[in-house]
Amino acid sequence: MAISPVLVVKTVNDSTVGVRARLYDDFVEHEIVLNSVLAYWWANNLPPAIKFVELFEFVIKRTVNELIPHKDLKLKYEVKADDELENASQIEINLIEIEADNVGFKIDGKQLILNGLSKVPNDAVDWEFTKTFEKTIETPDIVLKKYQEAQK
Repeated sequence: MAISPVLVVKTVNDSTVGVRARLYDDFVEHEIVLNSVLAYWWANNLPPAIKFVELFEFVIKRTVNELIPHKDLKLKYEVKADDELENASQIEINLIEIEADNVGFKIDGKQLILNGLSKVPNDAVDWEFTKTFEKTIETPDIVLKKYQEAQK
């Protein structure tokens, strides 16, 4: 029986999201420090919910690539928000599927809920926006080569 790699996503505290990929005794871990990125997004009038989803995808891609170098990462996840993503103050991300070059990951901590993304919080928890995203994120050959060399 083959052991599947595991992706763990968790809120470390109210201001940090951790992403960890593990296979046997090897693991790679990265954190997103929300206070820092939120301050930057607010200062530059960027939509925090959209920017967080983009950053979250990137951190998953990087974390998995450092553990298992791969060409294609398939992500499937659902996003719920209290408003359209451009204006959302609260989001919920439910990871459904993660696959690196046809190697499926077991997902631990499938649900991530973030509050206070906008400067003006919305106290209502009505999920007005729900969308499932399916993406394939490709690793450029030159970057893939660097990840493969780092594993040697």
